[in-house]
Amino acid sequence: MREIVFTGFPGFIASQLIRKCISDDAEVTAIILPSQRWKAEQEAARIQVETGSKPIRLIDGDITKRDLGVNHKDKAYLIDKKITFWHLAAIYDLAVSKEVAWKVNVEGTKNVNEFVKTLPNVERFMYFSTAYVAGAREGVLLENELIRPKKFKNYYEETKFEAEILVEQLKETVPVTIIRPGIVRGHSRTGQTVKFDGPYFFLNMIDRIRKFPVIPYIGHSTAYINVVPVDYIIDASVYLSTLKEAAGETVHLTDPNPHPVEEVYRSMVVQMTGKAPKSRIPHKLAAASLGLSSVRKILGVEAETLDYLTWHASFDTRNAKRLLSGSGIKCADFLKTMPDMVSFYQLHKKDRNFHVAIK
Repeated sequence: MREIVFTGFPGFIASQLIRKCISDDAEVTAIILPSQRWKAEQEAARIQVETGSKPIRLIDGDITKRDLGVNHKDKAYLIDKKITFWHLAAIYDLAVSKEVAWKVNVEGTKNVNEFVKTLPNVERFMYFSTAYVAGAREGVLLENELIRPKKFKNYYEETKFEAEILVEQLKETVPVTIIRPGIVRGHSRTGQTVKFDGPYFFLNMIDRIRKFPVIPYIGHSTAYINVVPVDYIIDASVYLSTLKEAAGETVHLTDPNPHPVEEVYRSMVVQMTGKAPKSRIPHKLAAASLGLSSVRKILGVEAETLDYLTWHASFDTRNAKRLLSGSGIKCADFLKTMPDMVSFYQLHKKDRNFHVAIK
Protein backbone atom coordinates (compact mmCIF):
# COMPACT_ATOMS: atom_id res chain seq x y z
CA MET A 1 0.00 0.00 0.00
CA ARG A 2 1.38 3.41 -0.98
CA GLU A 3 1.32 6.30 1.47
CA ILE A 4 0.84 9.92 0.39
CA VAL A 5 2.08 12.31 3.08
CA PHE A 6 1.29 16.01 3.28
CA THR A 7 2.40 19.04 5.19
CA GLY A 8 0.27 22.16 4.89
CA PHE A 9 -3.08 20.49 5.60
CA PRO A 10 -5.82 21.70 6.09
CA GLY A 11 -4.70 24.54 3.81
CA PHE A 12 -6.68 25.04 0.59
CA ILE A 13 -4.14 23.67 -1.89
CA ALA A 14 -3.20 20.68 0.30
CA SER A 15 -6.90 19.89 0.79
CA GLN A 16 -7.56 20.01 -2.95
CA LEU A 17 -4.48 17.90 -3.69
CA ILE A 18 -5.68 15.24 -1.26
CA ARG A 19 -9.07 15.14 -2.99
CA LYS A 20 -7.26 14.58 -6.29
CA CYS A 21 -4.80 12.00 -4.90
CA ILE A 22 -7.42 9.78 -3.26
CA SER A 23 -7.29 6.25 -4.70
CA ASP A 24 -7.95 2.65 -3.70
CA ASP A 25 -4.27 1.74 -3.66
CA ALA A 26 -3.05 4.63 -1.49
CA GLU A 27 -3.58 5.94 2.00
CA VAL A 28 -3.19 9.57 3.02
CA THR A 29 -1.37 10.94 6.05
CA ALA A 30 -1.25 14.63 6.97
CA ILE A 31 1.25 16.08 9.43
CA ILE A 32 -0.67 18.86 11.15
CA LEU A 33 -0.09 21.45 13.84
CA PRO A 34 -1.89 20.46 17.07
CA SER A 35 -3.53 23.90 17.04
CA GLN A 36 -5.07 23.02 13.65
CA ARG A 37 -6.44 19.62 14.68
CA TRP A 38 -10.12 20.61 14.96
CA LYS A 39 -10.05 22.34 11.58
CA ALA A 40 -8.11 19.43 10.07
CA GLU A 41 -10.58 16.88 11.42
CA GLN A 42 -13.50 18.83 9.95
CA GLU A 43 -11.83 19.09 6.53
CA ALA A 44 -10.76 15.43 6.59
CA ALA A 45 -14.34 14.41 7.34
CA ARG A 46 -15.61 16.52 4.42
CA ILE A 47 -13.11 14.91 2.07
CA GLN A 48 -14.12 11.43 3.22
CA VAL A 49 -17.82 12.17 2.64
CA GLU A 50 -17.19 13.78 -0.76
CA THR A 51 -14.88 11.07 -2.09
CA GLY A 52 -15.97 7.95 -0.21
CA SER A 53 -12.34 7.44 0.74
CA LYS A 54 -10.75 5.84 3.75
CA PRO A 55 -10.11 8.21 6.68
CA ILE A 56 -7.14 10.54 6.40
CA ARG A 57 -4.56 9.78 9.06
CA LEU A 58 -3.76 12.95 11.01
CA ILE A 59 -0.38 13.11 12.76
CA ASP A 60 0.48 15.92 15.17
CA GLY A 61 3.71 17.64 14.24
CA ASP A 62 5.50 20.93 13.60
CA ILE A 63 7.93 21.48 10.72
CA THR A 64 9.92 23.99 12.78
CA LYS A 65 10.96 21.15 15.11
CA ARG A 66 13.49 18.36 14.71
CA ASP A 67 11.95 15.24 13.16
CA LEU A 68 8.95 17.52 12.51
CA GLY A 69 7.84 16.95 16.09
CA VAL A 70 6.45 13.56 15.02
CA ASN A 71 6.44 10.90 17.75
CA HIS A 72 8.25 7.57 17.36
CA LYS A 73 5.07 5.55 16.80
CA ASP A 74 3.89 7.77 13.95
CA LYS A 75 7.31 7.81 12.32
CA ALA A 76 7.59 4.02 12.62
CA TYR A 77 4.29 3.77 10.74
CA LEU A 78 5.87 5.55 7.74
CA ILE A 79 9.24 3.79 7.68
CA ASP A 80 8.26 0.76 5.57
CA LYS A 81 5.77 2.54 3.32
CA LYS A 82 6.36 3.55 -0.30
CA ILE A 83 5.85 7.30 0.03
CA THR A 84 5.01 10.31 -2.06
CA PHE A 85 5.76 13.25 0.21
CA TRP A 86 4.18 16.65 -0.48
CA HIS A 87 5.68 19.62 1.34
CA LEU A 88 3.36 22.65 1.22
CA ALA A 89 3.53 24.06 4.76
CA ALA A 90 4.83 27.62 4.54
CA ILE A 91 4.09 31.24 5.36
CA TYR A 92 2.64 32.76 2.18
CA ASP A 93 1.95 36.27 3.50
CA LEU A 94 3.66 39.00 1.43
CA ALA A 95 3.82 41.22 4.53
CA VAL A 96 5.39 38.56 6.80
CA SER A 97 8.35 39.48 9.00
CA LYS A 98 11.74 38.01 8.14
CA GLU A 99 12.05 36.18 11.46
CA VAL A 100 8.74 34.34 11.11
CA ALA A 101 9.21 33.59 7.41
CA TRP A 102 12.74 32.28 7.99
CA LYS A 103 11.68 29.98 10.82
CA VAL A 104 8.86 28.36 8.86
CA ASN A 105 9.93 28.58 5.23
CA VAL A 106 13.67 27.96 5.56
CA GLU A 107 14.25 26.14 8.84
CA GLY A 108 10.99 24.26 8.39
CA THR A 109 12.00 23.07 4.91
CA LYS A 110 15.41 22.03 6.22
CA ASN A 111 13.69 19.90 8.85
CA VAL A 112 11.35 18.38 6.27
CA ASN A 113 14.33 17.51 4.06
CA GLU A 114 16.09 15.80 6.95
CA PHE A 115 12.92 13.90 7.83
CA VAL A 116 12.43 12.74 4.24
CA LYS A 117 16.02 11.49 4.07
CA THR A 118 15.31 9.12 6.97
CA LEU A 119 12.45 7.45 5.07
CA PRO A 120 13.92 4.63 2.96
CA ASN A 121 11.17 4.32 0.35
CA VAL A 122 10.38 7.83 -0.87
CA GLU A 123 9.23 7.47 -4.46
CA ARG A 124 8.78 11.22 -4.97
CA PHE A 125 9.22 14.41 -2.97
CA MET A 126 6.91 17.15 -4.26
CA TYR A 127 7.99 20.58 -3.04
CA PHE A 128 5.85 23.68 -3.51
CA SER A 129 8.07 26.68 -4.13
CA THR A 130 6.95 29.80 -6.01
CA ALA A 131 7.75 31.35 -9.36
CA TYR A 132 8.65 34.47 -7.39
CA VAL A 133 11.92 33.05 -6.06
CA ALA A 134 13.19 35.24 -8.91
CA GLY A 135 12.81 38.26 -6.61
CA ALA A 136 13.42 41.49 -8.51
CA ARG A 137 15.09 39.82 -11.52
CA GLU A 138 13.43 40.79 -14.78
CA GLY A 139 13.33 39.48 -18.34
CA VAL A 140 12.74 35.82 -19.21
CA LEU A 141 13.01 33.58 -16.14
CA LEU A 142 13.91 29.96 -16.79
CA GLU A 143 12.78 26.88 -14.89
CA ASN A 144 16.31 25.50 -14.59
CA GLU A 145 17.61 28.74 -13.06
CA LEU A 146 17.90 29.52 -9.37
CA ILE A 147 19.87 32.76 -9.42
CA ARG A 148 20.07 35.00 -6.39
CA PRO A 149 18.64 38.39 -7.37
CA LYS A 150 20.11 41.70 -6.26
CA LYS A 151 17.02 42.17 -4.10
CA PHE A 152 13.68 40.61 -3.21
CA LYS A 153 10.33 42.37 -3.13
CA ASN A 154 9.48 40.89 0.29
CA TYR A 155 10.61 38.31 2.85
CA TYR A 156 8.22 35.72 1.45
CA GLU A 157 10.18 35.68 -1.80
CA GLU A 158 13.55 35.71 -0.04
CA THR A 159 12.80 32.81 2.29
CA LYS A 160 11.22 30.71 -0.44
CA PHE A 161 14.40 31.26 -2.49
CA GLU A 162 16.54 30.09 0.41
CA ALA A 163 14.27 27.09 0.95
CA GLU A 164 14.42 26.10 -2.71
CA ILE A 165 18.22 26.06 -2.53
CA LEU A 166 17.92 23.42 0.20
CA VAL A 167 15.45 21.33 -1.82
CA GLU A 168 17.63 21.62 -4.92
CA GLN A 169 20.45 19.99 -2.92
CA LEU A 170 18.09 17.18 -1.94
CA LYS A 171 17.81 16.19 -5.62
CA GLU A 172 21.16 14.43 -5.25
CA THR A 173 19.66 11.71 -3.05
CA VAL A 174 15.85 11.88 -3.40
CA PRO A 175 13.58 11.96 -6.50
CA VAL A 176 12.39 15.57 -6.19
CA THR A 177 9.99 17.63 -8.26
CA ILE A 178 9.89 21.35 -7.49
CA ILE A 179 6.65 23.13 -8.35
CA ARG A 180 6.81 26.89 -8.90
CA PRO A 181 3.26 28.26 -9.13
CA GLY A 182 2.38 31.76 -10.25
CA ILE A 183 -0.07 33.86 -8.21
CA VAL A 184 -2.83 31.40 -7.33
CA ARG A 185 -6.53 32.26 -7.63
CA GLY A 186 -9.71 30.24 -7.17
CA HIS A 187 -11.06 27.45 -9.36
CA SER A 188 -11.35 28.45 -13.01
CA ARG A 189 -14.94 27.16 -13.35
CA THR A 190 -16.47 27.60 -9.89
CA GLY A 191 -14.36 30.51 -8.62
CA GLN A 192 -14.03 28.66 -5.31
CA THR A 193 -11.24 29.67 -2.97
CA VAL A 194 -10.87 29.91 0.80
CA LYS A 195 -8.87 33.11 1.06
CA PHE A 196 -9.13 36.50 -0.59
CA ASP A 197 -5.47 37.42 -1.08
CA GLY A 198 -3.24 38.01 -4.11
CA PRO A 199 -5.44 39.29 -6.97
CA TYR A 200 -8.40 39.48 -4.59
CA PHE A 201 -6.80 42.50 -2.91
CA PHE A 202 -7.72 44.48 -6.02
CA LEU A 203 -11.30 43.21 -5.82
CA ASN A 204 -11.35 44.42 -2.20
CA MET A 205 -10.20 47.87 -3.24
CA ILE A 206 -12.56 48.12 -6.21
CA ASP A 207 -15.48 47.02 -4.05
CA ARG A 208 -14.72 49.66 -1.42
CA ILE A 209 -14.46 52.52 -3.90
CA ARG A 210 -17.13 51.30 -6.31
CA LYS A 211 -19.43 54.25 -5.54
CA PHE A 212 -16.76 56.81 -6.44
CA PRO A 213 -17.67 58.85 -9.54
CA VAL A 214 -14.47 57.59 -11.17
CA ILE A 215 -12.38 54.49 -10.44
CA PRO A 216 -8.83 55.26 -11.49
CA TYR A 217 -5.99 53.13 -12.78
CA ILE A 218 -3.06 52.78 -10.37
CA GLY A 219 -0.06 54.37 -12.02
CA HIS A 220 0.85 53.36 -15.55
CA SER A 221 2.03 49.82 -16.16
CA THR A 222 3.25 47.96 -19.23
CA ALA A 223 3.96 44.83 -17.17
CA TYR A 224 2.14 41.51 -17.34
CA ILE A 225 0.72 39.70 -14.31
CA ASN A 226 0.82 35.93 -13.94
CA VAL A 227 -2.25 34.52 -12.21
CA VAL A 228 -3.16 30.82 -12.36
CA PRO A 229 -6.32 28.97 -11.26
CA VAL A 230 -5.95 26.47 -8.45
CA ASP A 231 -7.39 23.61 -10.53
CA TYR A 232 -4.51 23.93 -13.00
CA ILE A 233 -2.02 23.76 -10.13
CA ILE A 234 -3.78 20.71 -8.65
CA ASP A 235 -4.24 18.77 -11.88
CA ALA A 236 -0.72 19.45 -13.14
CA SER A 237 1.01 18.74 -9.82
CA VAL A 238 -0.75 15.42 -9.25
CA TYR A 239 0.01 14.35 -12.81
CA LEU A 240 3.69 15.24 -12.39
CA SER A 241 3.89 13.43 -9.04
CA THR A 242 3.55 10.08 -10.81
CA LEU A 243 5.41 10.98 -14.01
CA LYS A 244 8.85 9.37 -14.06
CA GLU A 245 10.27 12.09 -16.30
CA ALA A 246 9.35 14.79 -13.74
CA ALA A 247 11.77 13.46 -11.11
CA GLY A 248 14.65 15.91 -10.72
CA GLU A 249 12.79 18.68 -12.55
CA THR A 250 11.70 22.18 -11.57
CA VAL A 251 8.47 23.28 -13.23
CA HIS A 252 6.86 26.69 -13.68
CA LEU A 253 3.12 26.19 -13.23
CA THR A 254 2.49 29.68 -14.50
CA ASP A 255 0.19 31.06 -17.17
CA PRO A 256 1.96 30.61 -20.54
CA ASN A 257 -0.28 33.37 -21.94
CA PRO A 258 -0.53 36.04 -19.23
CA HIS A 259 -2.34 39.34 -19.69
CA PRO A 260 -1.12 42.90 -19.13
CA VAL A 261 -1.69 44.27 -15.63
CA GLU A 262 -3.87 47.11 -16.88
CA GLU A 263 -6.01 44.77 -18.98
CA VAL A 264 -6.62 42.56 -15.94
CA TYR A 265 -7.38 45.56 -13.71
CA ARG A 266 -9.77 47.03 -16.28
CA SER A 267 -11.63 43.72 -16.54
CA MET A 268 -11.93 43.52 -12.75
CA VAL A 269 -13.37 47.03 -12.54
CA VAL A 270 -15.87 46.34 -15.31
CA GLN A 271 -16.91 43.02 -13.76
CA MET A 272 -17.31 44.58 -10.31
CA THR A 273 -18.94 47.90 -11.19
CA GLY A 274 -20.19 47.76 -14.75
CA LYS A 275 -18.04 50.74 -15.72
CA ALA A 276 -14.49 51.08 -17.03
CA PRO A 277 -11.71 52.77 -15.02
CA LYS A 278 -10.75 56.32 -15.93
CA SER A 279 -7.95 58.68 -15.00
CA ARG A 280 -4.92 57.57 -12.98
CA ILE A 281 -3.45 57.79 -9.50
CA PRO A 282 0.35 58.14 -9.70
CA HIS A 283 2.07 54.95 -8.54
CA LYS A 284 4.16 56.87 -5.99
CA LEU A 285 1.03 58.40 -4.47
CA ALA A 286 -0.62 54.98 -4.26
CA ALA A 287 2.50 53.53 -2.61
CA ALA A 288 2.65 56.40 -0.11
CA SER A 289 -1.03 55.97 0.72
CA LEU A 290 -0.63 52.23 1.30
CA GLY A 291 2.26 53.04 3.58
CA LEU A 292 -0.44 53.99 6.09
CA SER A 293 -1.95 51.10 8.01
CA SER A 294 -5.33 52.83 8.17
CA VAL A 295 -5.51 53.16 4.38
CA ARG A 296 -4.45 49.54 3.84
CA LYS A 297 -7.19 48.32 6.19
CA ILE A 298 -9.87 50.53 4.64
CA LEU A 299 -9.02 49.33 1.13
CA GLY A 300 -8.22 45.72 2.09
CA VAL A 301 -4.88 45.78 0.28
CA GLU A 302 -1.37 44.82 1.39
CA ALA A 303 1.21 47.42 0.38
CA GLU A 304 3.51 44.76 -1.13
CA THR A 305 0.89 44.06 -3.79
CA LEU A 306 1.94 47.19 -5.72
CA ASP A 307 5.42 45.77 -6.34
CA TYR A 308 3.99 43.28 -8.82
CA LEU A 309 2.27 45.90 -10.96
CA THR A 310 5.48 47.30 -12.41
CA TRP A 311 7.63 44.15 -12.43
CA HIS A 312 8.72 43.26 -15.97
CA ALA A 313 9.38 39.54 -16.13
CA SER A 314 8.02 36.50 -17.92
CA PHE A 315 8.19 32.87 -16.89
CA ASP A 316 9.52 30.32 -19.36
CA THR A 317 7.35 27.18 -19.28
CA ARG A 318 9.21 24.78 -21.57
CA ASN A 319 9.60 22.15 -18.84
CA ALA A 320 5.92 22.36 -17.99
CA LYS A 321 4.90 22.13 -21.63
CA ARG A 322 7.16 19.14 -22.27
CA LEU A 323 6.15 17.21 -19.15
CA LEU A 324 2.42 17.92 -19.46
CA SER A 325 2.35 17.14 -23.17
CA GLY A 326 -0.42 14.66 -23.92
CA SER A 327 -2.07 15.07 -20.52
CA GLY A 328 -4.74 17.51 -21.70
CA ILE A 329 -3.95 19.72 -18.70
CA LYS A 330 -3.91 23.40 -19.60
CA CYS A 331 -4.09 26.73 -17.80
CA ALA A 332 -7.47 28.43 -18.25
CA ASP A 333 -7.44 31.97 -19.62
CA PHE A 334 -7.68 34.51 -16.79
CA LEU A 335 -9.90 37.06 -18.50
CA LYS A 336 -12.29 34.47 -19.93
CA THR A 337 -12.82 32.87 -16.52
CA MET A 338 -12.78 36.05 -14.43
CA PRO A 339 -16.60 36.27 -14.21
CA ASP A 340 -16.66 33.13 -12.05
CA MET A 341 -13.91 34.51 -9.82
CA VAL A 342 -15.78 37.78 -9.35
CA SER A 343 -19.12 36.01 -8.77
CA PHE A 344 -17.62 33.91 -5.99
CA TYR A 345 -16.04 37.02 -4.46
CA GLN A 346 -19.33 38.94 -4.59
CA LEU A 347 -21.14 36.05 -2.93
CA HIS A 348 -18.66 35.75 -0.04
CA LYS A 349 -17.14 39.21 0.33
CA LYS A 350 -19.02 39.92 3.58
CA ASP A 351 -17.78 36.71 5.20
CA ARG A 352 -14.75 37.68 7.28
CA ASN A 353 -13.49 34.09 7.17
CA PHE A 354 -12.40 34.66 3.58
CA HIS A 355 -10.44 37.84 4.28
CA VAL A 356 -6.86 38.00 5.48
CA ALA A 357 -5.83 40.38 8.25
CA ILE A 358 -4.27 43.49 6.74
CA LYS A 359 -1.40 44.83 8.84
